[in-house]
Amino acid sequence: MYLKYTPTGYLVISPEDDCHAIVDAMLATEYNEDFCIGLGFSPDFVARLMEAGFLVMSANIGNPETDDIPSYVLLPKLHLERSALFFENLHIKKSIRRHINRYELRPDADFGGIMERCIQKHGDDWLTPPLAAAIKKIREQSNIPAGQLVPTTEARPVSFALYRNGELAAGEFGVVCGKVYTSYSGFYYEDNAGTVQLILAARYLEENGFSFFDLGMPLSYKTDLGAIDICPAEFVRLFRG
Repeated sequence: MYLKYTPTGYLVISPEDDCHAIVDAMLATEYNEDFCIGLGFSPDFVARLMEAGFLVMSANIGNPETDDIPSYVLLPKLHLERSALFFENLHIKKSIRRHINRYELRPDADFGGIMERCIQKHGDDWLTPPLAAAIKKIREQSNIPAGQLVPTTEARPVSFALYRNGELAAGEFGVVCGKVYTSYSGFYYEDNAGTVQLILAARYLEENGFSFFDLGMPLSYKTDLGAIDICPAEFVRLFRG
């Protein structure tokens, strides 16, 4: 396979490429960057990147002070270190346990609303309008009814929502592919609600046949839950099952 790179050394992935073969080549050549450059935002291309194990991000590389029209680029990410929560390692602090029964988890109940709240909370620096549109289209084209958050061979954007007394307290959206759920973005409105949502989501995933919870970039709060950092080769092996 002929690999294409930018002058600064970033791997370029085209819609006509075999995304799984690209991942194999990245591992074989020990590609040492988190990000690649994707050429285009077509839903089919974004879905195939997700199915190959990429966490798909994007950015506006234009200068907002001088450019009237944004210049968006797709950024498929295969983390050099990936945070993975294996369910047997789930750790629940004593200070959190007393809060859990106060909440209700609703799997995949309001995907569009949850995704929009993530954008409202964090902005669109990486979840840019063309990427958000592609993710919504992938969701629309899925053959699985809303509310069924189960393993699937094709990439399917899904959500979790956490409620207390009928009020939304926290939520997140991500992508299911195979037996892995990859978290993309989340939010919370109450102290401890974000942690409870992750705990209940992990329990749900375990009970419904998933292999592990892919948490993306390593952060301390993920480690506190019992997640461990794994290398790209190990992640791909586990992701492919």
